[in-house]
Amino acid sequence: MRRRMAAVAAAVLATGCGGGGGGTAAAPSHYLSLGDSLAVGVQPDENGRPRETSQGYTDVLHRTLYDADSTLRHERMGCGGEDTTTFVGGGIPGCEERYESGSQLEEAEAFLAEHGGRVDLVTLTIGANNLTGCVEGVRGPDGGGGGVGLPEDVGIDEECVADGLERVETEVPVIAERLRSAAGPDTQIIGMTYYNPFLALMLLDGEAAGGAPEEPAASAGETTGADGAGGAESGGDALAERSVDILTELNESLTASYSAAGIEVADVGTAFESADGEVPEGSGTGMPTNLQNICDHTWMCDTARGPDIHTNEAGARKIAAVFAELVD
Repeated sequence: MRRRMAAVAAAVLATGCGGGGGGTAAAPSHYLSLGDSLAVGVQPDENGRPRETSQGYTDVLHRTLYDADSTLRHERMGCGGEDTTTFVGGGIPGCEERYESGSQLEEAEAFLAEHGGRVDLVTLTIGANNLTGCVEGVRGPDGGGGGVGLPEDVGIDEECVADGLERVETEVPVIAERLRSAAGPDTQIIGMTYYNPFLALMLLDGEAAGGAPEEPAASAGETTGADGAGGAESGGDALAERSVDILTELNESLTASYSAAGIEVADVGTAFESADGEVPEGSGTGMPTNLQNICDHTWMCDTARGPDIHTNEAGARKIAAVFAELVD
């Protein structure tokens, strides 16, 4: 926010801050947050039903930035369940009423056109919902699925994964380029990679230790199941291992598309240590680092309100901190 703070300081000096009190208040600046349920703070309530809250990472980030610039307004434009396809073209019944322009992307473009150079920051969280529905038996972004089912009911639809990744690869570049064009060169845009909530599938086996056998992953059209379908035999460990591969491919695709459009990347996947499957020395739980992060920062290991893929308040703060390190 250094650019904005300099502008605010210049405005104060120009209008005067002496005893006359006749200066004109500085025009507000804007932070535009875009994306899916993480952008609007979805968390399960006491009955396990997903609800939007004011404790999402975008809310935490805004409160942090507001301390430095009290003119900063947060335009919260995300919607739970949004994937890359609906972000571009609309189509989610619960989201359409929010977007007079037709889709979240078109609404964002309209907002950026209307507010010109007064938008200092845009954050973007999109892509995970292309894949969350591919994990069968786990509550999705809209709360469907009722948590994690019995081990034999949980699996990964590989045809769904292939389609979801293909849409990320083709649609995120369109999203990134259109946002950069609408925002102009002086507005900072930051997109994020994702943590992997499905590491919690390791707990289906009743133990935290990982290490799926090196068996070939199921091909498109097959389902990798907790009972070994698709060529694996270690149940939840095999599913968790497969989810690591999928999330790695997702995050690499997002990073490449954002970087090509001049959009910075908040590497949340790395912040959650998603690839660290080692159990730390002295661990009180016996969980590997990546699984411990999921249990500490999401609702996936919570048996009262979860399992649920969304971050808890600690997770929202963790993500906000990754973004805050990048904000100008």
